[in-house]
Amino acid sequence: MTGSEESPSFRLAYVPGVTPAKWVKVWHERLPDIPLTLTQVPAAEAPELMRAGEADAGLVRLPVDRDFFSAIPLYTETSVVVVPKDHVITAADEVTLEDLADEVLFHPLDDVFDWDRPPGEAAFERPATTQDAIELVAANVGLLVVPQSLARLYHRRDLTYRPVTDAPQSGVALSWPEAATTDLVEEFIGIVRGRTVNSTRGRGAAGRPADGGTAEGRTAKPGAKSAGKPQGDKKSRGAGQSGARQKPGAAKSSGGRGQRARTGGAKPAAKRGKPKKRS
Repeated sequence: MTGSEESPSFRLAYVPGVTPAKWVKVWHERLPDIPLTLTQVPAAEAPELMRAGEADAGLVRLPVDRDFFSAIPLYTETSVVVVPKDHVITAADEVTLEDLADEVLFHPLDDVFDWDRPPGEAAFERPATTQDAIELVAANVGLLVVPQSLARLYHRRDLTYRPVTDAPQSGVALSWPEAATTDLVEEFIGIVRGRTVNSTRGRGAAGRPADGGTAEGRTAKPGAKSAGKPQGDKKSRGAGQSGARQKPGAAKSSGGRGQRARTGGAKPAAKRGKPKKRS
């Protein structure tokens, strides 16, 4: 394929909280000769990595610049608030932003939400990362609203979380530079979308349906010839059947001979009768 010649390996960037393992496994099964290189980057840096040509595609958080990138939305995450296990919020199964209005909420610099206005009371500082904010939550300094995958990624035994029903949500997408849609990108798109090996639409596979159609056309012609042969066979079978019909006729003639034999059997009886007349 052209894409595999241009790029001997496929470079995939992914952001924290996204787990590409299942797709990578399928890649290794289908394309064992083409290495796949994984690079984890902060959510804000993933687009720049692809712009610089240092990644062929990325599993990123939406939104992306659709003037430069193509994107296939994959799923939308539940938003949760991370709290200490002994916090009063744990008494509820889920909460709203209004329930958090009096709480100190951290808004880290790498926050993935596009808040119109961050909820709760502003913290004394903005942590540099979500992981730093998690540490502050564990210190009972405040709370943090994040996508559920990040709450799991930075899980601590002394913390838990609850869904926030009306918080913004984070969508995850497969994205790549639109001008660099290579064969390998197409292959990975097929894997992410769950296509089978035969239905994966890479550029290298684009000509397969046309070729397949030609192959089917070629096989159809011999089929037509062979279709004529059974007709000939039917004729020969028909001749055999007509011959079989003649056999009953032969049987009738043999039956006639049998009748003559019976008649011939009666003639000796008549000859035996003649001496009686003489006597």
